[in-house]
Amino acid sequence: MKLFYFILGVCLLLLVSCNEHNTEVSTNDVMNSQSADGKGASSLPEIKFEEETHDFGRITQGEKVTCAFKFKNTGGSNLIISAANGSCGCTVPKFPTKPIAPGQEAVIDVIFASEGKSGIVEKSVTVVTNCEPSTRIVYIKADIVVPTNANPNQLPVAQ
Repeated sequence: MKLFYFILGVCLLLLVSCNEHNTEVSTNDVMNSQSADGKGASSLPEIKFEEETHDFGRITQGEKVTCAFKFKNTGGSNLIISAANGSCGCTVPKFPTKPIAPGQEAVIDVIFASEGKSGIVEKSVTVVTNCEPSTRIVYIKADIVVPTNANPNQLPVAQ
């Protein structure tokens, strides 16, 4: 009998924990032009970035710089961003987690840490959405200048 109550308790705990992740994404927001309901591509969301490449210009090695990729949902249904991933650990994007209605604008903020980098650097952020195609890539670039050493006898560190 104790085993029955234990199993029942575990099942209830699992059921309750599954409902803790409250998202505002409706199943109506997830569709594609090949869906069985016959909806065409015109009813799909569409992400349109103001700029797809941001150039930080010259920055000093060790600086953390940020930029905002502004975009608009120019499609006919809610836009959902499910992920945004930098091409390396030095590029960290922050994206909206709530659906973006048609005509609404939002931003993806990107932080770039230039520590240990030098010269001209280009990085990317891959954005995964419910649009077609489902992935879009935006880019950042910078010309990273290594600061000169105060001690002229000290050799620069190789990268």
